[in-house]
Amino acid sequence: MITMTSKTPKEIVAELDQYVVGQHTAKKAVAIALRNRYRRMQLDEEMQQEVTPKNLLMIGPTGVGKTEIARRLAKIVNAPFVKVEATKFTEVGYVGRDVESMVRDLVEASILIVRKQQYSQVYTKALKKAEDRLVKLLVPGIKKEKRQSGNQFDMMMQMMSGMQQNQEEEKEEVTDSIRVSRETVQSQLEKGLLEDREVTVEVEEKKSVPMMNSGLEQMGIDLSDTLSALTPKKKVKRTLTIKEARELLVQEESAKLVNDADIHSEAISLAQNQGIIFIDEFDKITSKSDQGGQVSREGVQRDILPIVEGSQINTKYGPIHTDHILFIASGAFHISKPSDLIPELQGRFPIRVELDDLSAEDFVKILTEPNNALVKQYIALLATENIKVTFTKEAIEKIADIAYTVNRETDNIGARRLHTILEKLLEDLLFEASDMQMGDIQITEQYVADKLAHIVANQDLSRYIL
Repeated sequence: MITMTSKTPKEIVAELDQYVVGQHTAKKAVAIALRNRYRRMQLDEEMQQEVTPKNLLMIGPTGVGKTEIARRLAKIVNAPFVKVEATKFTEVGYVGRDVESMVRDLVEASILIVRKQQYSQVYTKALKKAEDRLVKLLVPGIKKEKRQSGNQFDMMMQMMSGMQQNQEEEKEEVTDSIRVSRETVQSQLEKGLLEDREVTVEVEEKKSVPMMNSGLEQMGIDLSDTLSALTPKKKVKRTLTIKEARELLVQEESAKLVNDADIHSEAISLAQNQGIIFIDEFDKITSKSDQGGQVSREGVQRDILPIVEGSQINTKYGPIHTDHILFIASGAFHISKPSDLIPELQGRFPIRVELDDLSAEDFVKILTEPNNALVKQYIALLATENIKVTFTKEAIEKIADIAYTVNRETDNIGARRLHTILEKLLEDLLFEASDMQMGDIQITEQYVADKLAHIVANQDLSRYIL
């Protein structure tokens, strides 16, 4: 069973600080919401049902960290997480995505988490079985000749049993010399001496979901599972390195060692109690938004309402109750405002958090401080070509100032502007790096000015290039 994190709000905020600059108010709000879920699980069962999550509404322009906060939050607590755009949904009766699909997507995310956790518990056994299969592939035994029956009925029964388990793996005869060879190969495998050697393995063909299944999936019916139960499992041959083949076979053996029904049951429970659904572009479904189209945006709100309020949704793994799923909605709300949402939906998002516009100082921090800072990423990328790149403090400040200026004078796209500016700034270096073999390059304030100043000065040019 996957246990809920017991991190304190301060610890959650500290971890978010490693990836998201500023926005302390928003971080504090989501940390409290998360801690309250842990507190709820410590209550007696009757009280648990009464305590519902306090959903959040994040308000702020694009690129200030709304999505990143929610996504990182889910990773910190290893909770199932789904991000959806409200504009993808349409009112019932129109062609488009059904609002219930976001809950089904959450269950799928939960299945992956639970399956990974259960696979890790049986990894040692699965690895042993996988390596045994590899040894037999590398040193095959002598296959015994199978007796063929002349009876057509017997032959048909043999074919049917073969569908289930590939005719129970053909029996083989193992001589002393084969046994010694296998022991030698086993030893080499354990020492990692055969990792790059190629081997041909038979693995189950991954099923593809037919397009016609998508409509039925909306009703919690999975046609592909039904069809696969009626048809034999196909095997395909693949030539892989020992390292790749081992991973594939470990997955197959792990699947045999776990119980799918247990995974599905635990995944439903995990999604119900720890799931997070992030609904972006929430402002676009208000009646005052400037989005065109004939589909009623208020109708979409009314379809989302029962899910946020708490209802039962059918999925192919079983019914799920949405009462305790945490919903985080976000939107810029430039043209509309939260009060333009229907009153019932407003009441379901009691915590409102406004995120701040990013300043030039924020851009400096975004470029250098987070674990995944953009400057660190480019330095690491160019290091693969033996090019050592360094940025002076003045160069970083100049880049930040340009990003802030372009955001102010054109469209404010927040931190995403830095991606465009850095890519343009380092364009020539990234192009030439492969042929330079090695070298030390320092990005100075003058280098930044030479590359970008003329573009920034020309507003028409900066609008299209930066």
